[in-house]
Amino acid sequence: MLDEAALIACMAYVDLNPVRANVSDTPETSDFTSIKHRIGFLKRNSQPKFLSPFVGNPRQDMPNGLPFQLNDYLELVDMTGRVINSQKRGLIDVSFLPILQRLGISADNWLCIATQFGKKTENVVGRAYSVARYCESKNRKRQLKRQNTLLFA
Repeated sequence: MLDEAALIACMAYVDLNPVRANVSDTPETSDFTSIKHRIGFLKRNSQPKFLSPFVGNPRQDMPNGLPFQLNDYLELVDMTGRVINSQKRGLIDVSFLPILQRLGISADNWLCIATQFGKKTENVVGRAYSVARYCESKNRKRQLKRQNTLLFA
């Protein structure tokens, strides 16, 4: 994973596995997921020490942790879960989510990668410039499977 777009896609894919597999109806009731732990700790106004903390959007003097707001991530996973499980009330177009806009990820590409991360990726995941920079540094020929925001080489 080369950048924060790839990181958040992988995180959401893993947190939504139980919803996609029809083992759980919602992310917050999905056993053995980080999102369930994070929501439990959020209710107590803290973050779990055994998971990387959400430290906010990228900035100078960035502390170690996930470069997102926790609330943005929870909203992204919730709305993506609603798209995956279309029987849930309140189906929402994820293209309006500020976190996707900030990361420059299209709604179509987000839904593809968030539901098929394992099938659509090989070794390298990131935005076009991240993949190009990685391939250049490793003297690899750039082979793109999808011409969109998240690219796979």
